[in-house]
Amino acid sequence: MNRSNQQPIGIFDSGIGGLTVAKALQKNMPEERFIYFGDTIHLPYGDKSADAIRYYSIKISKFLKEQNCKLIIIACNSASSTAYEMLVEFFEGEVIFVNVVDPLIKEVIRRGYQRVGVIATKATINSSIYSKKFKVHNPEIQVFEVATPLLAPMIEEGFYNGNISRKIIESYLSNADLEDIDALLLACTHYPLIKNEINDFFKGKVAIMDSIDVVHQEVDQLLMDKNLKSYRKSGEDLFFVSDYTTSFENTARIFYGEDIKLSAIHIWGNI
Repeated sequence: MNRSNQQPIGIFDSGIGGLTVAKALQKNMPEERFIYFGDTIHLPYGDKSADAIRYYSIKISKFLKEQNCKLIIIACNSASSTAYEMLVEFFEGEVIFVNVVDPLIKEVIRRGYQRVGVIATKATINSSIYSKKFKVHNPEIQVFEVATPLLAPMIEEGFYNGNISRKIIESYLSNADLEDIDALLLACTHYPLIKNEINDFFKGKVAIMDSIDVVHQEVDQLLMDKNLKSYRKSGEDLFFVSDYTTSFENTARIFYGEDIKLSAIHIWGNI
């Protein structure tokens, strides 16, 4: 498949949480053009079956491929955990994929942490993707995974940096499995919005890490290696959702940090 450096980068998520990744990419790679798709009609992916997540991921990836994207970022831990390898195989030679799991694992290994906690949705935790990958790359690292299903909807409803979020966060992070960890991975793209609250809980004694700090580095290096890096922005960034409401637009502002225009587009049907 022929690609050029002026083609856009595709990003998709189960909803609007992936806008934290999109914003980090836009900030660190301003010469690139981005097309974002949030599957708001099916959110959240965290409580969906693996088969459903794979189906959604194929359809969205087909849409982004049709938009001529040179690379697609799976800005969702649930989809990265359950659909990444299937997408690479399904679109073999046609699409370059980057997930939000592998760059974070590489960074943990680079920093030398030995006891690593992971908090995420049920789908991500049930996949055991982090413990499996750490076992392959460095089996000496101990991984402690805890499902935190209330955090994403709490954040989407605007309940963070307050008493409600503090109580919920304390309840989850008090889990005995997270005692004496060196680092905590925020394995959901919603969680950067509560990073400070989580850091406060651990009183700065645990490294709090998330994918938005490392994914842009992975993408930038990959584009350079494949001679696909853009040095001049070729158009406007576009933001699509599968179901539009003013509530989604308001929430998008929270995750992206500025006003953006969401456009509804319907892509569902037979694969």
